Amino acid sequence: MFDWLKKKPQAQTTEIRETLFGDQSLAQWASYSTQASCEPWISFERTRKFIESGDKGNATRVLQEILQTSGFESRHYLQAYHFLTDLGVTAPQDAKKRVLGVVVEVGMKNGTDLVAAYADHHARYYNYSGAGVVWERPDNTLDQPIDELLHASATVAQAIGPWEKGRPPVPTSGRARINFLTPSGLHFGEGPLDTLAKDKLGGPVIAAAFGLMQRLIKLTSK
Repeated sequence: MFDWLKKKPQAQTTEIRETLFGDQSLAQWASYSTQASCEPWISFERTRKFIESGDKGNATRVLQEILQTSGFESRHYLQAYHFLTDLGVTAPQDAKKRVLGVVVEVGMKNGTDLVAAYADHHARYYNYSGAGVVWERPDNTLDQPIDELLHASATVAQAIGPWEKGRPPVPTSGRARINFLTPSGLHFGEGPLDTLAKDKLGGPVIAAAFGLMQRLIKLTSK
C-alpha cells in the first residue's frame, strides 16, 4: 500500500518519519494514497468532505466504521482515532492504552536511528546513514520479535500518561525516545540511551527494539 521501500535501502526523510506516528492531518494522510479507489482511503476522503461541509456527525460515523473494520494497517486505525480526537470524540476506556505501534528513536551525531513496529506486524528500520528496511509482513518471520517489542511497550504505556502537547522533534545525540502509539494519543519516555537501557520499564523496550533492528538488518543481506 505504501511504496516507500520494498527491496532496496532508502534514505530516512522527514516526510517518511512523520508518517510513522499516526498523528498526521487528514489532508496529509490522504495525500499518501496510491490506491484512492480502495478502502480505507475512500472513507478517509468521505470524512474529509464531511468535515469541510461542517457535518461532524457523519465524519464521526465514517471514522468509527473504519475502526470497526478488520484488516487495515495499524497506522490507519491510529489515524482514525487521531481524527476522532480532533472531532472531540475520545477512544473507549478499554482501548485507550492499547499499543498499536511503537517507534524507538536514538539520536546519533549525524542523524537518527529509528525502529518502528505495529500491531499488524509491519515494521521499519531507518539508520542515520540513510539505509533502511520496510517489512510489510510477507510472512510471519518477524512476528515474534515484533510481539516482544509491543508487549514490553504495553507495560510502559499502562504506567505513564499521554502526552498532551505537540509531538517533539527527534531526540538529540546520545538520547533515546520511546514513542507508544495508542488510541488515546502519544505516550513517550525519553532520556540518555544508556540510562533508558538500564531502566526497569524502558530497558526491555530498548532491548526488544535492538533485537528487531538486528533482524531487519539481516533482511538486507539476503
